[in-house]
Amino acid sequence: MTTSLTSPQPPTQDMPERDSFWSRIAQQLADAIGQGHYMPGERLPSEHALAEQFGVNRHTIRRSLANLGQRGLVRSTQGRGTFVEAFAVDLVLGKRTRHRQGLAQAGVRGGLQIIQSETVQANADQAQALDLALGSPLLYLQVLGEGAGQPLHVSERYFPLPRFARLSNVVQSSGSITEAFAQHGVSDYLRQESRISARLPNTEVAALLSQTSTRPVLLVTSVNVDTQGVPIEYARAWFAGDRVTLTVKHDEL
Repeated sequence: MTTSLTSPQPPTQDMPERDSFWSRIAQQLADAIGQGHYMPGERLPSEHALAEQFGVNRHTIRRSLANLGQRGLVRSTQGRGTFVEAFAVDLVLGKRTRHRQGLAQAGVRGGLQIIQSETVQANADQAQALDLALGSPLLYLQVLGEGAGQPLHVSERYFPLPRFARLSNVVQSSGSITEAFAQHGVSDYLRQESRISARLPNTEVAALLSQTSTRPVLLVTSVNVDTQGVPIEYARAWFAGDRVTLTVKHDEL
């Protein structure tokens, strides 16, 4: 898409050059995004192309893009470029919360990707949530949830062992925890509770979500149980706050 943007005017005496150029460029790009010249998910021109377009150096462009990132308008991915922040997916937290089903209801395709898998011993919080003895063996998965090619959440998930010994392999191949449960004899499961809070992410979570650590995320702590009421999963999921809207169905919880 060809977008007509003008070079920033020379600074006035009241506005130092180092401030006026980057801030004016940032505002022009923000206006272009707001007017739909750059659509959600679209990649902006390269730093080199923008530097030539505005007649400034690449350092000035980097500062402009960094400002847009802090404002939640764009996200930069190493080696790929800078993209306009896309939609906010409305995900429902109800009695039966399913990642893929929730995306489908929002008209978005996506799945789960395992980042890390290992066996750990339950700490006090995990043992209490899963109604197990302290130190009981658990399958730990670090999982990235994606939708429309974008990271939506990253989660820490814990499952009792040996009941779910093969769960990691099934999730890896299917991209679905629901499918993995089904292959372990759990055809249906329910959300016992969800606790939601807002906070700043650590550097690892921010990197996985392709955002800065200064932008808040929504932390959802949850427990799932089988139809007999036995806890089968304890999870802590960090959702990208500007890409996800969480709707709680009170009539289902």
